Amino acid sequence: MSKMRFLGHAVLGGVAAVAVAAPAQAEPLWPGGPDLPGVASLVEPAPIKAPCNSAETRACLQLSTNEGWLMDHGRVVYGPTPISHGRPGYETPPGVFRAAFKKEYHWSTMHNAEMRWAIFFNGDIATHIGPVDEQSHGCIRMVPEGAKAFYDYINPGDQFEVVR
Repeated sequence: MSKMRFLGHAVLGGVAAVAVAAPAQAEPLWPGGPDLPGVASLVEPAPIKAPCNSAETRACLQLSTNEGWLMDHGRVVYGPTPISHGRPGYETPPGVFRAAFKKEYHWSTMHNAEMRWAIFFNGDIATHIGPVDEQSHGCIRMVPEGAKAFYDYINPGDQFEVVR
């Protein structure tokens, strides 16, 4: 049962005012939080930042931190998600690229390996599922959730930005 607070009554200009019962004000759930349970806070969380700065970039990949983000007009919409990249001798080059094509299931004849949710963006370099604790032959390996999110979001022609 909710607590109610009686707001009282008064006579205004010879007319009796109606007594109104209102819910008692709850204690804030946390300092600066909402006054009523179930009411969202007006304080927005700080936006997630990515190192890519072009408004056209849809996929941002940072090699030095092994992280990837999906972007919309400079705003992060997904990520960061863990990635890995090319090992010495097979380095993933930084730069700005366009997604050429994508395949839900691709078999690499060059490396005799499965590439699930592959998006090719720089010749034979693609994002796809793979062990992120190991370096690749140039591709961007991703955890399954990240690879699927990239595959669902990115379309041919979308811009990739790879930064150190």
